Amino acid sequence: MSETSVQAKSEDEVHLPPLEGNGNVHELQDDLESLRIQKSYVQVDPKVSSGIEIEHEDLKIIRRKLTSYVGFASLPKQWHRKSMKRGFNLNLMVVGQSGLGKSTLINTLFNKELYPIENDGLETAEQLEEVSEVTIETASSDIVENGVKLHLTVVDTPGFGDCINNIDAWKPIVEEIENRFNIFLEAETRINRTTIVDNRIHALLYFIEPTGHSLTALDIQFLKRVHEKVNLIPVIAKSDTLTEEEIYGFKQRILEDIRNQHIKIFEPPQYEDLDDEESLQITKEMISKIPFAIVGSTQKVQTADGRTVRGRSYPWGVIEVDNDDHCDFIKLRQLLIRDFMEDLKEHTAKVLYENYRTEKLLKTGITQDDSVFREFDPVRRQKEERALQEAALAKLEADMESVLQKKVADKEKKLQKSEAELIARHKEMKAKFLKKLKTLEEKKKMLENTKTTPHQEPHAQPPAKTRKGFLR
Repeated sequence: MSETSVQAKSEDEVHLPPLEGNGNVHELQDDLESLRIQKSYVQVDPKVSSGIEIEHEDLKIIRRKLTSYVGFASLPKQWHRKSMKRGFNLNLMVVGQSGLGKSTLINTLFNKELYPIENDGLETAEQLEEVSEVTIETASSDIVENGVKLHLTVVDTPGFGDCINNIDAWKPIVEEIENRFNIFLEAETRINRTTIVDNRIHALLYFIEPTGHSLTALDIQFLKRVHEKVNLIPVIAKSDTLTEEEIYGFKQRILEDIRNQHIKIFEPPQYEDLDDEESLQITKEMISKIPFAIVGSTQKVQTADGRTVRGRSYPWGVIEVDNDDHCDFIKLRQLLIRDFMEDLKEHTAKVLYENYRTEKLLKTGITQDDSVFREFDPVRRQKEERALQEAALAKLEADMESVLQKKVADKEKKLQKSEAELIARHKEMKAKFLKKLKTLEEKKKMLENTKTTPHQEPHAQPPAKTRKGFLR
C-alpha cells in the first residue's frame, strides 16, 4: 500500500504517520478514533478508503459502503409478515350536528354497514327537541381486506350542536379524549405491559355545516379545544348542496378562520427523499383540498352513460362519490386510510400523547432527572459511591451518638429522681425518729421524777356498820 497522508483542519494541526508495510484501513480508522478531533474535517486518500467516507463537523462520522449482501434489506418484509399476523387498529371519532351524514360517510369510507342509516341521517323535530346533552357512543368492527385485518373503532358524539345551550358541548368530547389518554398512561405504568391496548383517538373528522359563509362560534370554540389533543381533519358535509364556486369560497373562508384562530389541523407529511415526483404531487393536491368537500352514499345508481356507481341521483344529474370532479371523497380516503393511516397513529403516539403525558406529569410534580442519562465513568462512579458511603457512615455515627446521649440523659434523670426520693425518705424517717426519741425522753423523765418523790397512799375509812334485824 502506498503512503497515505491525512490532513486535519482545526485549531491545532494534527499529522498522522504514514502507514507502512501491510497497513490496512482498520488501522487508519483506529488512529482517527484515538485522535478525537473536534470540529474538523478529515480527508483520506480515495485509494486507501475503499468505500469509507469520513466527515467531521461536530462529531466524526465514518460511513462504510458494503461490498456484499448482509441481509437487513429484508427488514421491511419481516415487518410486513409480523404486521399481517398481528393486524392493525384505527380509532376514529366523528363530530358534527345531526343530519350531516356522519354515519353515511363512515359506511362509505369502509364500504360496510357499520351504522344503521335511518332517514338518511335526518332527524325529526321531535327527536331534536328531546336532545339535552352530548353523549358518547362507540361502535367496533373487524374488517378484512385481502388478508389484512383492521380493528375499527368509531366514536360518535350524538347531541353535539343540537341542544338549546351549546356553550359546554365540547366538554364531554374533550373528557373522552383525555380519558383514553389516561387509560393508556395508566397501562404504561403497570408491571405487566404486554397487554396494552391502544384506544387513543387517531383522527377526528369534524363535519362543518354547508352554510357557504364561514365557521360558526361553536365550530371555532370546539376546534380550539381539541386541536392539540387529536389529529383534526375538517370536512364540509353534504357538499352537493353547494356549487363549485361556493365550495371554493367556503374553503377559503374556513382556512382563513383556522389561520386567524391558530388552529392546528393534520397535514400529511411529505417524504421528499423516498417518494417520487408523482407521489409528492398527489400529496400536495391532497393538502390543497383541505377542508374536504365530501358526499357520502352507499347506494348504487345508474349514470347517463350506463355505468353503475356509488352516488346520489338528482333530477339534474348524478353525484358520484368516487369521482374527484364531483367531491373530495377519494382524497379523504387516501389521507385517512390508504396512504397516511400509520402517520396519523404515529403523530398521535409521539406528539399528541407525549405532550399530554408531559403536561400531566409536570402537574403532579414529577420532573425529569437528566443525571440518569450521563455517560458512565467508573472512576467518577467510584468516587460518588465512596462519598455516599462516607455520608452514610457519618450519618450513622451521628445517629448513634445522639442515641447514646439520649440514653445517658435518661439515665441521669432516673438517678436524679431516685436520689431525690431517697433524700425525701431519709428526711421523713429522721423526723419520725426524732419525734419518737422525744417521746421516749419525756417518758424517761417522768419515770425519774416518780422515783425521787415517795408515793403516800391516803388512809381508808372503815365502812359504816349497819344493823340487821327488827331493832335498829
